[in-house]
Amino acid sequence: MRVLLALIVLSYFVISANGQTIYSIQGALASARTNNPFLKTESYNINIAQSDITTAKLRPNPILNNQTLLLANSKYYPSGTDIHNSVNRQVWWQLTRPFQLPALRRSKIEFASQNLNLVQQGFGETIRRFSFDAANQWLETWIIESRLDLLQQAYSNMDSLVKINRARLRNQVITQTDLMRTQLLLEQYNLQLINARKDFRNEIQRLKFFIGTTDSIDVDIRSAIETISIPNNVDSLYNLAVSNRNDIQAAKSNILVAESNIKLQKAFVLPIPELGVIWNPQNTVPYLGFFGTLRLPILDRNQGEREKSKYLQQQAELNLKTTQLQLRTEVHAAFQAFQTEKENLKKYENILNQSQTVLDNVKYAYLKGGTTIIDFLDAQRSWFDTRQLYLNELLSYHQSYIRLLFVTGLINQM
Repeated sequence: MRVLLALIVLSYFVISANGQTIYSIQGALASARTNNPFLKTESYNINIAQSDITTAKLRPNPILNNQTLLLANSKYYPSGTDIHNSVNRQVWWQLTRPFQLPALRRSKIEFASQNLNLVQQGFGETIRRFSFDAANQWLETWIIESRLDLLQQAYSNMDSLVKINRARLRNQVITQTDLMRTQLLLEQYNLQLINARKDFRNEIQRLKFFIGTTDSIDVDIRSAIETISIPNNVDSLYNLAVSNRNDIQAAKSNILVAESNIKLQKAFVLPIPELGVIWNPQNTVPYLGFFGTLRLPILDRNQGEREKSKYLQQQAELNLKTTQLQLRTEVHAAFQAFQTEKENLKKYENILNQSQTVLDNVKYAYLKGGTTIIDFLDAQRSWFDTRQLYLNELLSYHQSYIRLLFVTGLINQM
């Protein structure tokens, strides 16, 4: 029974481990773009805009009109007839159809098509901003798990030393104070581990929302983050941004929409004729006629909408210039920040190696009795703090990289 119980427990943990999905930053973004409920909701705007094209292509329905007049006074009825007799009524049947001019229909379709392109670019911009938030959330989860990994390493090192010092205390090589100091640092690491695990669980929950899943997930702290190469000059980055940024494309599309709207409002000035036939039996005497109506554009010539469409075009052109100016500023600032963080990160390589060397030497000397516990604990804290600072700088560097991808629009390709 014990063996069976052990196998059941082992199988449970194996199944749980296999059920957990580990995400790189690229995998997290791909899953977020596919499964996030917010993006799914926003994507329906494209379907709505496509429906407008279908509506623009429709032609006006025919109109059926009936008028029936009954002889109201019975004294005028022919003898032997009543109100239901056809000689005592007049019937008017009219079948007409509005004839939409080709220029108006073309303008409607063009306007709806340009608006669809604008909505698609707007959705791309939504994805760009959402990807930026999702990538930063992945980084927040990644840094906490990286700190957890560092704390686990520090805790493991101190735990080994505590066991060694307990044996050394029994052999009267060290004092009780030396053991207590070692245990105190071990407890400090343990408390930090508890808090870090709590923060990690919270960040994992936030990341689940972005990814659009309720399953167990984890982040791959060993996976590559920089998968897209960055040009080394601002002009190349700016040209990339102009080509890839959806807000720039949306601003250009907005100008095309405004131009289509001008054509559409001019086309609305043209009257829509309504033509048809009339069948009019009057007191059993059949009459056949034709019907035609035409709205004369004398007073209302759509002046207000035509004037507004011109201002919308001017507004769209100014918006494009403003967006391009803002883009250049954003690219320059993001590139400078990325270069600065990159240089700062290089400076940590020697510091990390030096702190590791110092710790190894001091630990060896302490175990051989060549130095005090105070020197070792100081070297241990310095080693840990250096790696904490390195992780913080690494986070800043990756955040600046993601920011640069965001301002250039390359994040949608990540």
